[in-house]
Amino acid sequence: MQQQETIVLYPAPGMGHIVSMVELAKLLHQNHLSTTVLLTAGYMDRPSIHAYIRRISAAHPSISFLRLPHIPPPPPGPSIAAKAFGFIRGNAANVASTLAQISNSSAAIKAFVIDLFCTSAMEAASSMRIPVYYFFTSGAAVLALFSYFPKIHQEAAGASFKDLVGVELRVPGNAPLKAVHMPEPMLDTNDPAYWDMLEFCTRLPEARGILVNSFPELEPLAVKAVAEGSCFPNPTRAPSVYYIGPLIAQPHQSDVGRDSEECLSWLDEQPSKSVVYLCFGSCGSLSVAQLREIAKALENSGQRFLWVVKKPPQDEGAKRLQVHETALEFDLESVLPSGFMERTSGRGLVVRSWAPQVEVLSRDSVGVFVSHCGWNSVLEAVVAGVPMVAWPLYAEQHVNRHVMVDDMKVAVAVEQRDEDGFVTAEEVEKRLREVMHSPHIRETSLKLKNIALAAVSQFGSSTKALASFLQSCS
Repeated sequence: MQQQETIVLYPAPGMGHIVSMVELAKLLHQNHLSTTVLLTAGYMDRPSIHAYIRRISAAHPSISFLRLPHIPPPPPGPSIAAKAFGFIRGNAANVASTLAQISNSSAAIKAFVIDLFCTSAMEAASSMRIPVYYFFTSGAAVLALFSYFPKIHQEAAGASFKDLVGVELRVPGNAPLKAVHMPEPMLDTNDPAYWDMLEFCTRLPEARGILVNSFPELEPLAVKAVAEGSCFPNPTRAPSVYYIGPLIAQPHQSDVGRDSEECLSWLDEQPSKSVVYLCFGSCGSLSVAQLREIAKALENSGQRFLWVVKKPPQDEGAKRLQVHETALEFDLESVLPSGFMERTSGRGLVVRSWAPQVEVLSRDSVGVFVSHCGWNSVLEAVVAGVPMVAWPLYAEQHVNRHVMVDDMKVAVAVEQRDEDGFVTAEEVEKRLREVMHSPHIRETSLKLKNIALAAVSQFGSSTKALASFLQSCS
């Protein structure tokens, strides 16, 4: 009797990583493939993740979830990334035994698809002759940067990029990038996460292939650089790359609570293309001073707006990154200018912490999206045909900003203060007006929307790329 085949997927811990991998599992399910998703236990386990897994299991029985044995959370480290990478590395033996268990009992493993941060699991799969692929949830420009990281590390000669003020990095397929704008785990050679990232990026070419959540027409320069191999140490040994995007998490009815229904109903009452939507991602958190500048800009602009406000960091100088669910609870009026809510009542709506973004962007009334340039948000706006104001905060978002402004031409960028990224009210208001009243950016956004939808159609480039991936792991 022939063994059933399955594709095993291994995301890094955290809701964002898991959701992206589950969306890939859904895509594989549409192609009649069984998938098994490995989940770590012991770090970043949130109640919302458990609820999400239960929901997906009920709706998609062909997607199996296997929780690895619990291991203790890592001790405090110099950075969140170092702590997370150490935890993932500590699961390598659990992954190896689980892959062996699957192979020996229930199914033949057709491919093992891992998050970049799960590179430590590559060795176990390779020793079992299981083809290993990366699922790269950022775009081609970031893939080019990460592939080139070993080279620019070598050129930096031991210096930390955080100290190279005024230095620009030249990466194939990318606009010049300020060294201080490298993703956080790559900034400081004293952070163990730096050396983890160097290993991950050095090992990228060892994979059988890389699946990327993008499509060629979205980032032509970066796609060309990757295809030519110019960002890899050895161009002749560059891995196969499959652009299968845009892959976007579709909203579920349980995501839309009473507050969300209220904001969607409010949007439905507004005129076409009249609303500015502001949201800085699931982890983006701005200081009280910055929130008040945005409020001033919105009030002075006279624009209609829907603004998602997250709890500010307690330390005004803290990193703009919040990862705890307790951040949902705070008093909105205490972080905004006195009387702001009353003065903008009717033309503006402020919601605490979260809004159903895919649903929001699909509303005809939304005319501009002020975004932190997270890749999922960029793709959601592209598919909705909504122009953007680019306001990067952390991670790879400065790279994405260049792509949005220079390559896609669907956004304008805010000018940020070099030392802390602060943006004045006058600058925010200026950029809102610029995008809201730019027919060219709006037309380009609509054209790109149609190209994105064509890519994932029956005969589109992404559909063909997925078929090529499946053929490669046969």
